[in-house]
Amino acid sequence: MAAKLVAEFLGTFWLVLGGCGSAVLAAAIPGLGIGLLGISLAFGLTVLTAAYALGPVSGGHFNPAVSIGLWAGGRFPAKSLLPYIVTQVVGAIVAAAVLYLIASGKAGFDAGRFGSNGYGDHSPGGYSLVAGLICEVVMTFMFVIVILGATHARAPVGFAGIAIGLALTLIHLVSIPVTGTSVNPARSTGPALFVGGWALQQLWLFWVAPIAGALVAGWLHKAVLEARQEPDITGRP
Repeated sequence: MAAKLVAEFLGTFWLVLGGCGSAVLAAAIPGLGIGLLGISLAFGLTVLTAAYALGPVSGGHFNPAVSIGLWAGGRFPAKSLLPYIVTQVVGAIVAAAVLYLIASGKAGFDAGRFGSNGYGDHSPGGYSLVAGLICEVVMTFMFVIVILGATHARAPVGFAGIAIGLALTLIHLVSIPVTGTSVNPARSTGPALFVGGWALQQLWLFWVAPIAGALVAGWLHKAVLEARQEPDITGRP
């Protein structure tokens, strides 16, 4: 278990440092900022690279909602949920701390959003609580569906990381304007602790909505989409 938890810590750390770091450090450079597309790619690339580097050790969750969705889908034991989730949150907080240390090294530093997720006045595009709730539930639902399908025994071997990374990129392309894109309670928690105030007040949504979407995805996949093993066709006796 120790090796698995270290892998989950490192994977979540990498996701928050790379994804939120791209938003905090690289998106706002005048004339050179990477913008929405760059941030979306950064999040997708962190998951893609971590999935191949660390997935063989821990399964490559890096996200409490994913762990819960895999449990609901019958792919992950309940006894491992709490250790995984705690480790993922710690990894996200440490990554946010490292990012804060880097970002604060610039003269006139202002934490601002610091990669935090929000709705209403704190939504990048001014979207409401209801819009944010629906968006996070649906996006997490689809993310977990992709994960469960790409890692199915009948899926092509070796391509799961690519599908999952591209799915997260697409999710960010769609939902950054709505909430800044969470689909990951740990990813939301790390930056929120350094922003405080509104970010902590709105953090509940980015736990409730992703977990709800993941649970529905896991249950649906297990009940409907999980292919049953069919007997081999051997011809007439």
